[in-house]
Amino acid sequence: MAGYELNYEALDEDEKKKGAHASEEFLDWVETIIYSFFAVILIFTFLLRIAYVDGESMLPTLVDGDRLIVSYIGYTPKVGDIVIVRSEQLNKAIVKRVIAVENQTVDIDAEAGTVKVDGVLLDEDYILEATKEDVGFHDYPVTVPENCVFVMGDNRMNSTDSRDPRVGFVSEEDILGKVVLRIFPFDSIGTPD
Repeated sequence: MAGYELNYEALDEDEKKKGAHASEEFLDWVETIIYSFFAVILIFTFLLRIAYVDGESMLPTLVDGDRLIVSYIGYTPKVGDIVIVRSEQLNKAIVKRVIAVENQTVDIDAEAGTVKVDGVLLDEDYILEATKEDVGFHDYPVTVPENCVFVMGDNRMNSTDSRDPRVGFVSEEDILGKVVLRIFPFDSIGTPD
């Protein structure tokens, strides 16, 4: 009988160890979740932002309601980048494509529907339709000033962009970041081109 009692005691100790192990594992999970939560907060506070598309100015690349991840730390504008721009005149942030950077010359021929940068015709397979409209704000060709960019929407016939006096040349300080990822809708997750 004494042998059986020892076995019972051994089983009780094993159960206690398992219980202690389970509570330690639970606390490890809680700690991991807390650290992950704070890491996400830090990333979205200091490195990335979430933005959404409001309107149709970037069709067909971006659609009204798309949710985007925007990177803004250490960003230097490059031709072709899709960026979020703060517009004081429009009193909102807008999403556009960088067509030209400082010291580049932009020439828009609305009659022919073409855009040239530094005399080179842009290969714009991303636009919805040719650039057949210009509000006449600039006399082309026009050179982009220092620390500025020239932006346009991919839906050229329905975009308020650098062709419009309410946007004009965009100061690099007013660029809130580059779009790096579309996260919604889920069937369109990926890098917008």
